[in-house]
Amino acid sequence: MLLFLNFLKKKKYEDKPKTANVLTAESKKTNEQVAARKGEIGEYKIDIQLDQLPKDFRYLSDLLVKNPKAKSGYSQIDHVVLTPYGIFAIETKNYQGTIYGGKDRKTWLVNGKFKMMNPFVQNYGHIKALTSFIDEKYHDLFISMVSFTKRCTFKVDLDYRKMASNEIIVYDIELSEFIHRKVSVLKIHHKEPLLTESDILSIFNAFSKANITDPKVREEHKRALKTKASDEKTSSRSTCTVCNKPVSEKVKTFCLTNKKFNGKIYCYEHQKTF
Repeated sequence: MLLFLNFLKKKKYEDKPKTANVLTAESKKTNEQVAARKGEIGEYKIDIQLDQLPKDFRYLSDLLVKNPKAKSGYSQIDHVVLTPYGIFAIETKNYQGTIYGGKDRKTWLVNGKFKMMNPFVQNYGHIKALTSFIDEKYHDLFISMVSFTKRCTFKVDLDYRKMASNEIIVYDIELSEFIHRKVSVLKIHHKEPLLTESDILSIFNAFSKANITDPKVREEHKRALKTKASDEKTSSRSTCTVCNKPVSEKVKTFCLTNKKFNGKIYCYEHQKTF
């Protein structure tokens, strides 16, 4: 009887479908979908705020314009807000964690581990691209604004949160508030608007005309950015001096801090030769 029960128990486990690989693939797909969804929600929150701006303000979203200085040949600007007292170029970021950064750093850190380009350096490139489509008299009226989701915590230079600065970092839920506050400060310094209704319309039309809507070009731009990110990731990997085998950051640190390796990096196998 005991042998018969053991046989049934074994049969039960054998008949159970093997779904481990399927679940792994599904989990990966789900994570990608969640990330995309969070990005969409973040953009939706911003769009709602921009829709509620005063009637004498105008805005454009998701602009793709030519930029010969960019590696892809284009610059993609998330949002541009035109006001009587300045032009806001807005870069949005969908990160989660603590953001570490400063004005003198080309790269910032997320959670102290993952590198990202200083978003204000990135946005500077966007602004330079936009200036090529409008009259020179408007070039000094840009305010660079970077928006992060509320899932982040800022550990950055305090100047980025001050209204006196033309580089401002905000949480997505406070974007319109900071635009209003910045415009209020500019009003105090300028008795008359810096841009007339005609100026705003002219700039709006220039940016609209420069915007590339061709799906093929936009897809090429995305592919170029992915290739660039992949190349940068590959080039940043450390390898063994002897066999060129990739090594971890832990191994790299160990080698560089060990005098006997004379500033060179070796994989575990070649460390044994010393």
